[in-house]
Amino acid sequence: MTVKATDASFEQEVLKSDTPVLVDFWAEWCGPCRMIGPALEDIAKDMDGKLKVVKVNIDENPMVPTRYSVRSIPTLLLFKNGQVAATKIGAEPKQKLVSWINSNVA
Repeated sequence: MTVKATDASFEQEVLKSDTPVLVDFWAEWCGPCRMIGPALEDIAKDMDGKLKVVKVNIDENPMVPTRYSVRSIPTLLLFKNGQVAATKIGAEPKQKLVSWINSNVA
């Protein structure tokens, strides 16, 4: 299950997480964001306990995307120990997302 994070909860949900966190910066009006939504839900289920998937709506939470220089969406940031370990911009099929995550989490 994906977790919604806000500007206020980002530090707790992402930066202080014990497990790696995949953050999806998205918006309601973004077609590609909606396309990868179901894949991210699947990944959250499949990798439960090993990876946390967090979604940040950029329209409702402008501070965090600005802090991480998010210029286009969807932008996926992979955090390990409170630091950005990898970045992916744009929609990808689930399998490509999974291999990208695995290659950066290991």
